[in-house]
This record gives sequence, structure tokens and C-alpha cells, in this order.
Amino acid sequence: MGKVDENKKKKKEALFNTAYELFTTKGINSTAISDIVEKAGVAKGTFYLYFKDKYDIKNKLIAHKTNELFAAAGAALEESGITGLEDELIFIINHIIDLLVDNKPLLNFISKNLVMGALRSTLLTGENSDREFYEKFLGLVEQDSYTYADVDVMLFTIVELAGSAGYNSILYNEPLPIEKYKPFLYRAVRLIIKSHRTG
Repeated sequence: MGKVDENKKKKKEALFNTAYELFTTKGINSTAISDIVEKAGVAKGTFYLYFKDKYDIKNKLIAHKTNELFAAAGAALEESGITGLEDELIFIINHIIDLLVDNKPLLNFISKNLVMGALRSTLLTGENSDREFYEKFLGLVEQDSYTYADVDVMLFTIVELAGSAGYNSILYNEPLPIEKYKPFLYRAVRLIIKSHRTG
């Protein structure tokens, strides 16, 4: 990476970090683009090189933060030595839930957008790096001893279920506090996976 590219990356990261800080402390509606650029120390024109408006940066931030969560869970999975699609996906979900329990501002920010972040981020950001989780998931499916039908639907359903249920359980203890709810959630995830097996 050349010096110009590195400088661009630093400016974009500064905008991301500043927007995230302001969105999670002041709220999206109370944050103006001028607040973001002023605090990030960049020109307003620089903001528009990367983002159309504050909702564009919000959507790309959700994708970025979600991708970071899945990347951290994927790295932990590789170190764990766990195999088999069911156990691997449960490990990933558990890892992400534990990270979100410790980071409620992040949970509130991405709220019920895990699916959008995990599966739609490439469309939003145009950055292929955001496909990493999806590609990793396909790799786990291919390595499993079973074959599966409707793999995209299976992933969407699992992430949607874990995202929504985890959000309510962590923040509102509904239907149960998260540690008590995990066994029910993971049983449902295993059933979803089994229902997509073809052989």
C-alpha cells in the first residue's frame, strides 16, 4: 500500500471511528456531518469522497462493525479446533453474543441489523473484504460431512434468529437473560441446520 492509499485509509478510519462515537453517544438524529468531520479533523469534501450522507456512513458502519464481529469469531474458531458445522456455528454465535454482552453500545448500534451487516455488506460498501464471513461460512458448509440445501436461506435464518433473539435477551432479559436463553437458542440453531441436510 502506497503512502497516498495509506493516508486515504487513515482518513476513512477516522471518519468511521468518529461517526461511531457520535452516533452511539449523541444519536444519529442529533449528529450532523459537520460534527463528524470537525471531530475527525478532516475536510467536509473528504467525507463526500467516501459517503453520500450520514445514513450512508451509518449503513457502512453497521456493515463494518458487523464484519469485525464475525472476523473475530472466525479467528477464535480457527484457534479452537472445533469441527462440524453445527458446533462451529454455535461457537461463532456464542462468541459474538459474548462480545455484544460486553459492548452494549455496539449492540444498540447494530441492533437487529446483523443479517444486513453480515450478508448485505458487500452491496453497501462495495468492498470485497466484507464478503469474508460469507465465504468462510461457505467453506464450513463444504468441509462438513453432510451436504445442505438452500444454504443462503439457512444462514439468513440462523443469523436473523440469533441477532433478534440475542438483542432482546441481552438488553431486556426477554424471554430470559442471555445465559439462560442460550441453550434454547442453540437448540433452535441445530434444528435449523439439521432441517437443511440433504445427505
